[in-house]
Amino acid sequence: MNLAFDLLLIAALLWSAGRALTTPDLFRAVVLFIVFGLLMALAWARLDAPDIALAEAAIGAGLTGALLLDALGHLRGPVRRKSGLIAPSTVMSSEGAGPPAFPTYFLNGLAIVLAVALGLALAGALLLLPEPAISLPREVAAAMDASGVAHPVTAVLLNFRGYDTLLEVAVLWLALLGVLAVAGGRAPGRAPVTPRSARASLKVPRLLARVLAPLALLVAGYLLWAGAHQPGGAFQAGAVLAAAAVLLNLAGLLPGGATPRWVLRAGLGFGLLVFLAVAAAVMGQGVLLQYPPAWAGALIMLIETGLTLSIGLTLAGLFLALSGASRQ
Repeated sequence: MNLAFDLLLIAALLWSAGRALTTPDLFRAVVLFIVFGLLMALAWARLDAPDIALAEAAIGAGLTGALLLDALGHLRGPVRRKSGLIAPSTVMSSEGAGPPAFPTYFLNGLAIVLAVALGLALAGALLLLPEPAISLPREVAAAMDASGVAHPVTAVLLNFRGYDTLLEVAVLWLALLGVLAVAGGRAPGRAPVTPRSARASLKVPRLLARVLAPLALLVAGYLLWAGAHQPGGAFQAGAVLAAAAVLLNLAGLLPGGATPRWVLRAGLGFGLLVFLAVAAAVMGQGVLLQYPPAWAGALIMLIETGLTLSIGLTLAGLFLALSGASRQ
């Protein structure tokens, strides 16, 4: 039964990926992309990687799917060009354009052959890799007592390789600042033309949003607390918080805006500032982010709490900033 389920899952992944790439209907392509993300989350769960499965479901399928649907809502309006306006049909679909020329078929076939060849080469390289001199799982397991947490993924992300996570959070924060700079600096009258009907398909019932948003907050709090000893943590909790904000925005209960108030701006950088403060506080030992064993658990929980807030606001801000800018 397990083998049959895995084969069915592989077939569904290949089908949804192929259809998402080849369908001429952009709305259908986005829906298929979301389906592919949910199937990928299930595949990661089957591979005993629940942390990645949670991130894939919340970010890969949920938040990214909402961003793509919002972008699709903009494309349904006429697209402004220097030479004038082009019809929405030329943006939405390539149907009716006639059969592609022979070179197109040839190039598509060549691309498929090269992609298959590259995939086989990568698979062969993985099979020929030598045995590693050091077993990382064994090294992590041996150092778990000094990590301050009971879950190996959290120990690696926020203790053994904490500086990697610190830089990732900084990059995510800088990405949002770039979006805010572009969206907030758009001159009046230059915003994309997005009629009300173009966003109608993105709306969700307010009652549904009022019910699901508190549940999302509860799930985010649980994921934050559970990250110390089982799958979960700041990234998954922050993604769920962002999904709740996007849901409220689509229901019309939370306005978007390209110029957040100072309280929101402070929250965006709160997690990064907490992370930097803890890193500076423990630098006296001579190693970046090497926590004292007696304080490791408390410091990691402090960092994760700040990161949950900042990651949630940052991911939601990537959606809300553009949503607010489109209404200017």
